[in-house]
Amino acid sequence: MPLLATRTLSKNFGGLKAVDGLDLVLEEGQILGVIGPNGAGKTTLFSLIAGSIPPSSGEVLLDGTRVNGQQAYRMVRAGVVRTHQIVRPFPNLTVLENVMVGAIHARGRATGAARDRAEEVIGFVGLGDRTHSLPGTLTLAGRKRLELARALATAPRVLMLDEVIAGLNPSEAQGLAVLIRRIRDERSVSVIMIEHVMPAVMSLSDRVLVLDQGRKIAEGTPLEVVNDPAVVVAYLGENHGGATA
Repeated sequence: MPLLATRTLSKNFGGLKAVDGLDLVLEEGQILGVIGPNGAGKTTLFSLIAGSIPPSSGEVLLDGTRVNGQQAYRMVRAGVVRTHQIVRPFPNLTVLENVMVGAIHARGRATGAARDRAEEVIGFVGLGDRTHSLPGTLTLAGRKRLELARALATAPRVLMLDEVIAGLNPSEAQGLAVLIRRIRDERSVSVIMIEHVMPAVMSLSDRVLVLDQGRKIAEGTPLEVVNDPAVVVAYLGENHGGATA
């Protein structure tokens, strides 16, 4: 039984089908990449899984149990947590306080236990020397690490990363990629990641799912996907050189 799955999941906004009959499977310990052109339905898919918006039809299954219709905070408590493209920490709280919020509200930890959890997670993501800094003093890469720390403080089983590597220079992107692998390997967290930085998503993902206009047009290993003619046309462009991406 997969850890997380969707069955014929759909979301309509008026006449627009943002997600159209999507089947998705995330196995325990897997990193699943989700790619596609702008407007393909990737962020809507995340919102459906996370409980931020209800589906028009279809199912979201966690451990084989139907969970769509659950409110977002209940999904977090069930272990399904997402990050966002635009990182928005609480600006007047320190790094430590930002991370404690997740530990307290998602898991009901007492303040002392939440502080211990937050300090441990902050060290894990590489921000141990910035514990008492305000988020505004961090670089973009630092704020993205803070976003990961906030998510990890909730003790997720499924972590959904929405363009966490986008906007970073190559060195910062490599550091985040290493951290994502460590989250999977050392924390036993399964990952779904939306990403436009193709080298990152292809090197990190065990499998890749490709969306176009709300539909799955390809799925497979990274090598299979970059050589799929439908992907070359829909996402990578007519003149893309296949597996050299």
